[in-house]
Amino acid sequence: MLPRTYEGQVCSIARSLEVVGERWTLLIVRDALRGTRRFEDFRVNLGIAHNVLSDRLGKLVEAGILERRLYQTRPERYEYLVTPAGLDLWPVIMSMLLWGDRHRAPEGPPLVVLHRGCGGRLQPGLTCSACGKPLGPYDCDMEPGPGAQPAGDTVRPASPA
Repeated sequence: MLPRTYEGQVCSIARSLEVVGERWTLLIVRDALRGTRRFEDFRVNLGIAHNVLSDRLGKLVEAGILERRLYQTRPERYEYLVTPAGLDLWPVIMSMLLWGDRHRAPEGPPLVVLHRGCGGRLQPGLTCSACGKPLGPYDCDMEPGPGAQPAGDTVRPASPA
């Protein structure tokens, strides 16, 4: 098994990977940014094992990327809300999405990110292709693109926590 830390690396990228570099972690953050909040919704959307999801959510809470909040008392159930630190990952996630669209999506983008204000597409630099405005997580809607699977990816815009 590979170590989880990059001891001896005085590097912000290495330190960031210690938090978000494990398999599934960025996909959990992606779904949280798209509005997923509840454990079972993450599990079903991602097809991830219960124990792996529990571990990753715990680490994201510990790192301050997600906040765990009680929403039901009998039985106790929690939801996971994106924190300001989690919102700061939106540009990372969107840049990876755009890179993947360009280099890893032969059928076309599975998801199209549109500027809620004018309908232009998110482009590299995280600006609108139509009006040029810089875009953030609350400025965008998402819809299935030409590379989407037939059953469609459930897409929800980010919503303020």
